[in-house]
Amino acid sequence: PMAVLIWIMIYPMMIKVDFKSVKYISKNPKGLFVTWIVNWLIKPFTMYGIACLFFFVLFRAFIPVELATEYLAGAVLLGAAPCTAMVFVWSSLTQGNPVYTVVQVATNDIIILFAFVKFLLGVSNVAVPFNTIFLSVVLFVVIPLVGGIITRMAVIRKHDENYLNQQFLNKFDSVTTIGLLLTLVLIFMFQSEVILKNPIHIILIAIPLIIQTFLIFGIAYVACYLLKLPHNIAAPAGMIGASNFFELAVAVAIALFGTTSEAALATTVGVLTEVPVMLMLVRIANKTKGRFL
Repeated sequence: PMAVLIWIMIYPMMIKVDFKSVKYISKNPKGLFVTWIVNWLIKPFTMYGIACLFFFVLFRAFIPVELATEYLAGAVLLGAAPCTAMVFVWSSLTQGNPVYTVVQVATNDIIILFAFVKFLLGVSNVAVPFNTIFLSVVLFVVIPLVGGIITRMAVIRKHDENYLNQQFLNKFDSVTTIGLLLTLVLIFMFQSEVILKNPIHIILIAIPLIIQTFLIFGIAYVACYLLKLPHNIAAPAGMIGASNFFELAVAVAIALFGTTSEAALATTVGVLTEVPVMLMLVRIANKTKGRFL
Protein backbone atom coordinates (compact mmCIF):
# COMPACT_ATOMS: atom_id res chain seq x y z
CA PRO A 1 0.00 0.00 0.00
CA MET A 2 2.89 2.41 0.67
CA ALA A 3 4.19 2.07 -2.88
CA VAL A 4 0.71 2.76 -4.28
CA LEU A 5 0.37 5.90 -2.16
CA ILE A 6 3.76 7.15 -3.32
CA TRP A 7 2.72 6.57 -6.94
CA ILE A 8 -0.49 8.50 -6.33
CA MET A 9 1.48 11.42 -4.92
CA ILE A 10 4.16 11.40 -7.64
CA TYR A 11 2.00 10.78 -10.72
CA PRO A 12 0.42 14.28 -11.00
CA MET A 13 3.84 15.93 -10.98
CA MET A 14 5.17 13.56 -13.63
CA ILE A 15 2.37 14.64 -15.96
CA LYS A 16 3.76 18.18 -15.72
CA VAL A 17 7.17 17.10 -17.05
CA ASP A 18 7.72 18.62 -20.48
CA PHE A 19 10.90 17.09 -21.89
CA LYS A 20 11.13 19.84 -24.49
CA SER A 21 12.25 22.03 -21.58
CA VAL A 22 15.15 19.78 -20.54
CA LYS A 23 17.50 21.55 -22.95
CA TYR A 24 17.08 24.78 -20.96
CA ILE A 25 18.54 23.21 -17.79
CA SER A 26 22.06 23.45 -19.24
CA LYS A 27 21.62 27.22 -19.22
CA ASN A 28 21.09 27.21 -15.44
CA PRO A 29 23.08 24.29 -13.94
CA LYS A 30 23.74 25.99 -10.59
CA GLY A 31 20.82 24.20 -8.93
CA LEU A 32 22.31 20.85 -9.88
CA PHE A 33 25.70 21.80 -8.45
CA VAL A 34 24.05 22.89 -5.17
CA THR A 35 22.25 19.54 -4.96
CA TRP A 36 25.38 17.49 -5.63
CA ILE A 37 27.65 19.44 -3.29
CA VAL A 38 25.18 19.52 -0.38
CA ASN A 39 24.20 15.85 -0.75
CA TRP A 40 27.65 14.34 -1.08
CA LEU A 41 30.25 16.79 0.25
CA ILE A 42 28.35 18.26 3.20
CA LYS A 43 25.41 16.13 4.36
CA PRO A 44 27.17 12.88 5.42
CA PHE A 45 29.75 14.82 7.44
CA THR A 46 27.33 17.14 9.22
CA MET A 47 25.20 14.10 10.10
CA TYR A 48 28.26 12.39 11.59
CA GLY A 49 29.25 15.49 13.56
CA ILE A 50 25.77 16.25 14.90
CA ALA A 51 25.08 12.60 15.81
CA CYS A 52 28.45 12.31 17.63
CA LEU A 53 27.76 15.49 19.58
CA PHE A 54 24.36 14.32 20.80
CA PHE A 55 24.90 10.56 21.25
CA PHE A 56 28.37 10.67 22.82
CA VAL A 57 28.37 14.05 24.59
CA LEU A 58 24.98 15.62 25.30
CA PHE A 59 23.07 12.33 25.78
CA ARG A 60 25.86 10.25 27.32
CA ALA A 61 23.97 10.05 30.63
CA PHE A 62 21.05 8.38 28.88
CA ILE A 63 22.68 6.32 26.11
CA PRO A 64 25.44 3.73 26.78
CA VAL A 65 28.48 3.94 24.49
CA GLU A 66 27.67 0.62 22.76
CA LEU A 67 24.18 1.82 21.84
CA ALA A 68 25.48 5.25 20.85
CA THR A 69 27.88 3.65 18.38
CA GLU A 70 25.09 1.81 16.58
CA TYR A 71 22.77 4.83 16.69
CA LEU A 72 25.58 6.80 15.07
CA ALA A 73 25.94 4.17 12.34
CA GLY A 74 22.22 4.33 11.57
CA ALA A 75 22.24 8.11 11.50
CA VAL A 76 25.21 8.20 9.12
CA LEU A 77 23.51 5.70 6.81
CA LEU A 78 20.57 8.10 6.62
CA GLY A 79 22.92 11.02 6.00
CA ALA A 80 24.63 9.18 3.15
CA ALA A 81 21.40 8.32 1.33
CA PRO A 82 19.65 11.43 -0.05
CA CYS A 83 16.02 11.08 -1.07
CA THR A 84 14.61 9.86 -4.39
CA ALA A 85 10.86 9.25 -4.54
CA MET A 86 9.43 11.66 -1.99
CA VAL A 87 11.34 14.62 -3.47
CA PHE A 88 8.71 14.73 -6.20
CA VAL A 89 6.03 15.16 -3.52
CA TRP A 90 7.88 17.97 -1.74
CA SER A 91 8.65 19.63 -5.07
CA SER A 92 4.99 19.48 -6.05
CA LEU A 93 3.88 20.99 -2.73
CA THR A 94 6.32 23.90 -3.21
CA GLN A 95 5.43 24.34 -6.91
CA GLY A 96 8.90 23.26 -7.97
CA ASN A 97 9.99 23.03 -11.58
CA PRO A 98 9.02 19.43 -12.51
CA VAL A 99 11.57 19.06 -15.31
CA TYR A 100 14.42 20.37 -13.17
CA THR A 101 13.36 18.15 -10.26
CA VAL A 102 13.43 15.04 -12.47
CA VAL A 103 16.97 15.89 -13.60
CA GLN A 104 18.06 16.59 -10.00
CA VAL A 105 16.71 13.22 -8.88
CA ALA A 106 18.04 11.30 -11.90
CA THR A 107 21.59 12.62 -11.50
CA ASN A 108 21.41 12.02 -7.76
CA ASP A 109 20.42 8.38 -8.38
CA ILE A 110 23.43 7.91 -10.65
CA ILE A 111 25.72 9.32 -7.96
CA ILE A 112 24.12 7.03 -5.35
CA LEU A 113 25.13 3.98 -7.39
CA PHE A 114 28.79 4.95 -7.05
CA ALA A 115 29.14 7.16 -3.96
CA PHE A 116 26.97 5.03 -1.67
CA VAL A 117 28.78 1.89 -2.80
CA LYS A 118 32.16 3.52 -2.04
CA PHE A 119 30.85 4.62 1.35
CA LEU A 120 29.74 1.08 2.24
CA LEU A 121 33.01 -0.45 1.12
CA GLY A 122 34.72 1.99 3.45
CA VAL A 123 32.81 0.78 6.51
CA SER A 124 32.22 -2.89 5.74
CA ASN A 125 32.58 -5.72 3.26
CA VAL A 126 28.81 -6.11 3.15
CA ALA A 127 27.29 -6.86 -0.26
CA VAL A 128 25.88 -3.62 -1.62
CA PRO A 129 22.08 -3.90 -2.06
CA PHE A 130 21.97 -2.94 -5.74
CA ASN A 131 18.55 -4.59 -5.97
CA THR A 132 17.16 -2.15 -3.39
CA ILE A 133 18.57 0.85 -5.25
CA PHE A 134 17.50 -0.42 -8.67
CA LEU A 135 14.00 -1.43 -7.57
CA SER A 136 13.37 1.91 -5.82
CA VAL A 137 14.49 3.90 -8.87
CA VAL A 138 12.33 1.81 -11.21
CA LEU A 139 9.27 1.86 -8.96
CA PHE A 140 9.37 5.48 -7.86
CA VAL A 141 11.02 7.29 -10.77
CA VAL A 142 10.83 5.32 -14.02
CA ILE A 143 7.28 3.90 -13.81
CA PRO A 144 5.57 7.14 -12.66
CA LEU A 145 7.60 9.14 -15.20
CA VAL A 146 6.62 6.86 -18.10
CA GLY A 147 2.99 6.93 -16.93
CA GLY A 148 3.07 10.71 -16.70
CA ILE A 149 4.58 11.09 -20.19
CA ILE A 150 1.97 8.75 -21.74
CA THR A 151 -0.85 10.62 -19.98
CA ARG A 152 0.52 14.01 -21.04
CA MET A 153 0.84 12.97 -24.68
CA ALA A 154 -2.66 11.43 -24.73
CA VAL A 155 -4.35 14.49 -23.21
CA ILE A 156 -2.53 16.94 -25.50
CA ARG A 157 -3.35 14.79 -28.53
CA LYS A 158 -7.04 14.66 -27.61
CA HIS A 159 -7.34 18.30 -26.47
CA ASP A 160 -4.37 20.69 -26.30
CA GLU A 161 -1.67 21.88 -23.88
CA ASN A 162 -3.83 24.67 -22.47
CA TYR A 163 -6.51 22.13 -21.49
CA LEU A 164 -3.84 19.98 -19.84
CA ASN A 165 -2.42 22.85 -17.76
CA GLN A 166 -5.61 24.71 -16.93
CA GLN A 167 -8.18 21.95 -16.47
CA PHE A 168 -6.80 18.40 -16.46
CA LEU A 169 -4.01 18.97 -13.92
CA ASN A 170 -6.38 20.86 -11.61
CA LYS A 171 -8.24 17.59 -11.05
CA PHE A 172 -5.21 16.29 -9.11
CA ASP A 173 -4.84 19.30 -6.79
CA SER A 174 -5.88 17.47 -3.62
CA VAL A 175 -4.48 14.03 -4.54
CA THR A 176 -0.92 14.69 -3.31
CA THR A 177 -2.11 16.06 0.05
CA ILE A 178 -4.49 13.14 0.67
CA GLY A 179 -1.82 10.61 -0.30
CA LEU A 180 0.68 12.26 2.02
CA LEU A 181 -1.69 12.18 4.99
CA LEU A 182 -2.47 8.49 4.40
CA THR A 183 1.27 7.75 4.12
CA LEU A 184 1.89 9.41 7.48
CA VAL A 185 -0.90 7.36 9.10
CA LEU A 186 0.50 4.10 7.66
CA ILE A 187 4.05 4.86 8.81
CA PHE A 188 2.94 5.37 12.39
CA MET A 189 0.70 2.26 12.24
CA PHE A 190 3.53 0.05 10.97
CA GLN A 191 6.04 1.43 13.47
CA SER A 192 3.71 1.56 16.50
CA GLU A 193 5.39 -1.40 18.23
CA VAL A 194 8.84 0.18 17.87
CA ILE A 195 7.52 3.47 19.29
CA LEU A 196 5.94 1.81 22.33
CA LYS A 197 9.03 -0.28 23.11
CA ASN A 198 11.59 2.54 22.87
CA PRO A 199 9.81 5.86 23.56
CA ILE A 200 12.69 7.70 25.28
CA HIS A 201 15.44 6.58 22.93
CA ILE A 202 13.28 7.36 19.90
CA ILE A 203 12.99 10.96 21.12
CA LEU A 204 16.74 11.13 21.76
CA ILE A 205 17.53 9.75 18.29
CA ALA A 206 15.00 12.05 16.64
CA ILE A 207 16.53 15.27 17.98
CA PRO A 208 19.84 15.18 16.01
CA LEU A 209 18.04 13.83 12.93
CA ILE A 210 15.60 16.75 12.97
CA ILE A 211 18.39 19.30 13.52
CA GLN A 212 20.32 17.78 10.60
CA THR A 213 17.25 18.02 8.35
CA PHE A 214 16.72 21.72 9.07
CA LEU A 215 20.45 22.45 8.72
CA ILE A 216 20.84 20.77 5.33
CA PHE A 217 17.69 22.38 3.98
CA GLY A 218 18.93 25.75 5.18
CA ILE A 219 22.36 25.33 3.56
CA ALA A 220 20.94 24.35 0.17
CA TYR A 221 18.07 26.84 0.25
CA VAL A 222 20.24 29.81 1.25
CA ALA A 223 22.91 28.79 -1.30
CA CYS A 224 20.27 28.88 -4.04
CA TYR A 225 19.09 32.27 -2.80
CA LEU A 226 22.63 33.68 -2.86
CA LEU A 227 23.11 32.27 -6.37
CA LYS A 228 19.90 34.09 -7.38
CA LEU A 229 18.16 30.90 -8.49
CA PRO A 230 14.37 30.95 -8.88
CA HIS A 231 12.24 29.52 -6.09
CA ASN A 232 11.00 26.61 -8.22
CA ILE A 233 14.61 25.34 -8.36
CA ALA A 234 15.69 26.40 -4.86
CA ALA A 235 12.87 24.64 -3.01
CA PRO A 236 13.42 21.18 -4.57
CA ALA A 237 17.20 21.61 -4.16
CA GLY A 238 16.67 22.13 -0.42
CA MET A 239 14.18 19.27 -0.16
CA ILE A 240 16.30 16.63 -1.92
CA GLY A 241 19.14 17.17 0.54
CA ALA A 242 16.98 17.47 3.63
CA SER A 243 14.99 14.29 3.05
CA ASN A 244 16.45 10.78 3.05
CA PHE A 245 16.32 7.63 0.94
CA PHE A 246 15.07 5.79 4.02
CA GLU A 247 14.21 2.56 2.15
CA LEU A 248 17.87 2.17 1.24
CA ALA A 249 19.16 3.26 4.67
CA VAL A 250 16.90 0.78 6.48
CA ALA A 251 17.86 -2.06 4.10
CA VAL A 252 21.59 -1.42 4.56
CA ALA A 253 21.26 -1.09 8.36
CA ILE A 254 19.52 -4.47 8.49
CA ALA A 255 22.14 -6.04 6.19
CA LEU A 256 25.03 -4.65 8.29
CA PHE A 257 23.69 -4.92 11.84
CA GLY A 258 20.53 -7.06 11.80
CA THR A 259 16.78 -6.49 11.96
CA THR A 260 16.66 -5.91 15.72
CA SER A 261 19.80 -3.76 15.88
CA GLU A 262 20.00 -0.25 17.27
CA ALA A 263 21.30 0.96 13.88
CA ALA A 264 18.12 -0.31 12.23
CA LEU A 265 16.11 1.43 14.96
CA ALA A 266 17.89 4.72 14.22
CA THR A 267 17.02 4.49 10.52
CA THR A 268 13.43 3.67 11.47
CA VAL A 269 13.26 6.85 13.56
CA GLY A 270 14.35 8.65 10.39
CA VAL A 271 11.24 7.24 8.71
CA LEU A 272 9.03 8.44 11.57
CA THR A 273 10.37 12.00 11.56
CA GLU A 274 10.65 12.39 7.77
CA VAL A 275 7.12 13.40 6.78
CA PRO A 276 6.23 15.76 9.67
CA VAL A 277 9.57 17.60 9.45
CA MET A 278 9.47 17.85 5.66
CA LEU A 279 5.95 19.29 5.83
CA MET A 280 7.34 22.01 8.11
CA LEU A 281 10.05 22.74 5.55
CA VAL A 282 7.45 22.86 2.78
CA ARG A 283 5.63 25.50 4.80
CA ILE A 284 8.85 27.48 5.30
CA ALA A 285 9.66 27.29 1.57
CA ASN A 286 6.19 28.47 0.60
CA LYS A 287 6.23 31.29 3.16
CA THR A 288 9.57 32.60 1.87
CA LYS A 289 8.76 32.28 -1.83
CA GLY A 290 8.41 36.04 -2.21
CA ARG A 291 12.09 36.56 -1.29
CA PHE A 292 13.22 34.86 -4.50
CA LEU A 293 13.34 36.27 -8.01
